[in-house]
Amino acid sequence: MESDFIKYFELIVSASLINNFVFTRFLGLCIFFGVSKKMETAVGMSITFTAVMMISAALSWVVYTKVMVPLEISYLEIIVFIGIIAGLVQASDTIMRKVSPGLYYKLGIYLALISTNCIILAVPLINAGEKYTFIQSLAFGLGSGLGFGLALVIMASIREKLELADVPVAFKGLPMAFVVTSLIALAFTGFSGLITL
Repeated sequence: MESDFIKYFELIVSASLINNFVFTRFLGLCIFFGVSKKMETAVGMSITFTAVMMISAALSWVVYTKVMVPLEISYLEIIVFIGIIAGLVQASDTIMRKVSPGLYYKLGIYLALISTNCIILAVPLINAGEKYTFIQSLAFGLGSGLGFGLALVIMASIREKLELADVPVAFKGLPMAFVVTSLIALAFTGFSGLITL
């Protein structure tokens, strides 16, 4: 029991730090650069992303393991996973519009882009490929969401400071964001080898 808990913890740490989707796999960069201008939108998107990742990982695992594998239609995994994710994003879109309309309008089009985001789709695909158990899939979804949230919050805090910095005109905005992201990615390589699964 204790060893299972340790393995889940290692899976979360590995997904969030060592194999961070943004800084080591370079996935989800459109939303990463789009919503990391302000801390408020970064935190809101991080929470939404983590919730969608965990729920989609759980639902995709159930559908894949209990329906697709017995029926031998696992080759349809991408289509089925996209359908599950699109449904979840539509639900989160509706909930956020009712609960926090201000944040909903600040996230704008990036909220709808979650449904086609490669990070969200990568989680159930990796879970299916690695043959993770249900709890392991949840742990991987949680770790991936936390890793994306960490990347967004780090970047948002730096970009808010950069707004006040004396940056050369040619580097203002997105070019400086790319430079900063590459430096953070270099720093994240320091986590490699921390845990071997």
